[in-house]
Amino acid sequence: MMKWIYWGRLYETKFQAGCLVRRMENDWWIYGYESPSEVEVFRSRKGRYGVRFVP
Repeated sequence: MMKWIYWGRLYETKFQAGCLVRRMENDWWIYGYESPSEVEVFRSRKGRYGVRFVP
């Protein structure tokens, strides 16, 4: 069963959240972590953007 993990910050624009997604997909090896299997941008009820992933 997949459980989403939500990044602890919301962003004003989808572009900002998208930049974090690209870093998560490409740069996690720098920090010694495995790359998440799935990453996506979502929109909160208040209209801000966040990132969630499945490890």
